[in-house]
Amino acid sequence: MSTTLFPCCCGQTEETREVTLSFLRTELLYDIQNNSYVEGDVMDAGDDEHRRHPVMDVAEDGNVDRVTRILNLAHAEAVEMLYPYTKEEIPEDQAALDDTLEEPEQYDIVMTLPVSFSLTTVKKLRELIHEYMVCRVMEDWMGITNSGSKEEWAERLEKVRGKIQTTLVSRLNRVRRKLSPF
Repeated sequence: MSTTLFPCCCGQTEETREVTLSFLRTELLYDIQNNSYVEGDVMDAGDDEHRRHPVMDVAEDGNVDRVTRILNLAHAEAVEMLYPYTKEEIPEDQAALDDTLEEPEQYDIVMTLPVSFSLTTVKKLRELIHEYMVCRVMEDWMGITNSGSKEEWAERLEKVRGKIQTTLVSRLNRVRRKLSPF
């Protein structure tokens, strides 16, 4: 954990700490598979039971490549949502970036936070971002395999995104309560 100075909203600087949130691919895939199984199990397939298995086979060979691309995108979106705390300078020797499929074992988000930032808020962000990444994949996968469920996952995704943004905004300034003589 390193300590540096962070510009505060009032123009002053504040001591900071570096915190890394790690999201294990296995944990994300586990939750995605569970949600997909339930979606397939409860869906009305009518007379065509063949419609059910693509919903459930989210992590099978070939399908998991699409899931990986969306997890990578969801991670990038989460980092961008946390921008004031996650921004990185582009190094001078930055090579070209291509679209080669990367399958990381874990997704890390490194944040530089003021010392006054609450650990409970960091823990809440960890849970919300995990949920965001799962919902992002589910929204995409349901759009491909079970369009009737896509809107529900899109709504969940927006709710989680809103909670992440609200959590960040509520921690930008310290809460000051006026003393009351009553």
